Amino acid sequence: MDITELLLLTKKNDASDLHLSSNHPPAMRVSGEIVILNEAVLSPEEVKGMLYSIMTERQRADYERELELDFAIQLGDDLRFRVNVFNTTNGAAAAFRNIPTEILTLEDLNMPAILKRMVALRKGLILLTGPTGSGKSTTLAAMIDYINKNMGRHIITIEDPVEFIHRSDKSLINQRELGSHTTSFAKALRSALREDPDVILVGEMRDLETIQLALTAAETGHLVLGTLHTSSAAKTVDRIIDAFPASDKSLIMSMLSTSLEAVISQVLIKKKDGTGRVASLEILLGTPAVRNLIREGKLPQIYSLMQVGSKVGMRTMKDSVYALFEKGIITMEDAKSVLNLSTDDAMQQESAKGGTGTATKQAHGEF
Repeated sequence: MDITELLLLTKKNDASDLHLSSNHPPAMRVSGEIVILNEAVLSPEEVKGMLYSIMTERQRADYERELELDFAIQLGDDLRFRVNVFNTTNGAAAAFRNIPTEILTLEDLNMPAILKRMVALRKGLILLTGPTGSGKSTTLAAMIDYINKNMGRHIITIEDPVEFIHRSDKSLINQRELGSHTTSFAKALRSALREDPDVILVGEMRDLETIQLALTAAETGHLVLGTLHTSSAAKTVDRIIDAFPASDKSLIMSMLSTSLEAVISQVLIKKKDGTGRVASLEILLGTPAVRNLIREGKLPQIYSLMQVGSKVGMRTMKDSVYALFEKGIITMEDAKSVLNLSTDDAMQQESAKGGTGTATKQAHGEF
């Protein structure tokens, strides 16, 4: 079976990922679980040959030099993958992320209506967080698509690599890719400030300079959307502040308190009926009370505000997961598993205050 057949099989089985590893059969991730295919073991030479067959000459040279590489490929009209190629003790390996060529809408994804109000803002910082494979790119694409179809904005995306392809509708969209169109997120973001944007999407805020430029862009009248690999909304705020030296923290807390509009922390949970996965969201909004806590450095109190902020659109991961369980969409076992991963911050805060487990009880509710 060649690489094209494997990619077609991945699409046919609605798998999120295809994995190729030397001295191992191909594998797919279906509904969050790895499935080993009933295929022959791939030799290191076979894996490398498959990968080189979809690379350009420049990409091959980059891979040989750096020993790993990110890029995207498209085969025909409806087959697109984000690819990460790397080396292991057995030889070459790769992970292919299945990227839908048709962008799902916020309605298709059953996202709360407040996301539409967020992307209608003229300025500010909106962060989408969660572990790898939690659907951040899909949600961001739906948010950009909503702007594109309903507002006359200039949207610039900076991605590594470009995943979803947007075609300008009511908005003008310019998509840039690391390696092909720019050498770094920071450099592209600095340049974007001179390109008359209304909306800037930063694929990953991975270093201090990028974070600082994103905050500056949000402060100076742009709507900035970005991602971080953090496990909760409150932890995201902490991560941003901790990225800066101690001498800059008060300034950064002030900047963040004025520019942060929302943090959306997302996880995907297996559906009870086995038809795929569903997104569970934790939402933190930049209300006056939240801004005051950030400005004063009282970050442990943010979770409490989220617990009582449902009237303005905030929600904790516990509330979101519990709602999915009550509707019969997910199982109790999967609900418990997600909550154990998503409520560490709340439990740590309670422990730091000398609590007796109240946060744990609140986090698990009736589970």
